[in-house]
Amino acid sequence: MSENKLVGELRSKFGKGAARKERAAGRTPAVIYGHGSEPRHITLPAHQVALVLRHKNAIIELELNGKTETVLVKSASKDVVTQVIEHVDLVEIVKGERVHVEVPVHIVGESMSGTVIDLEHKTVKIEVDATTIPEFVEVVFNKEGLGFHVTAGDIKLPAGAKLDLDDHVLIATVIGTGAGASDETEAAPAAAAAEAPKAE
Repeated sequence: MSENKLVGELRSKFGKGAARKERAAGRTPAVIYGHGSEPRHITLPAHQVALVLRHKNAIIELELNGKTETVLVKSASKDVVTQVIEHVDLVEIVKGERVHVEVPVHIVGESMSGTVIDLEHKTVKIEVDATTIPEFVEVVFNKEGLGFHVTAGDIKLPAGAKLDLDDHVLIATVIGTGAGASDETEAAPAAAAAEAPKAE
């Protein structure tokens, strides 16, 4: 989880023109979605927002109109050419609330020489306390050989977190390297030809 303190400002002007002016002034338009309340339109300091968005599922301690509240970064949109952050969607959260989020899967360790680890799921969805969202979860390898695999039930989760996947779902497998696979592919036809009966 990444905790950040930002100061937001309510905005009353909307539309593409108003948004462009905000971005030109170094502020990023954003919307806060709450629990049954109307969405609130705000702006945030663009440079700080860019730093916050380096972390997936970032938590922000947001100061707005002299009050502090906690929000979760739900999504963000960027200009495909300039990579400037154009808009951010935030969700208001309360202490003790649980959320469903998607987090990256990180591989710890390595497989046996001559093999590689094939990561089937680069991210997984978990249910966790909104204030303790991990930046990633880990799957551990310790020089295992060909065919070794890790399932969802093997993933290390933070205390209190639950995986939104069945335990038997395949997450990562140890497979042969490309060179090894190529050798086997070439060897198969040769072996078949050797075993085939000769024409009389």
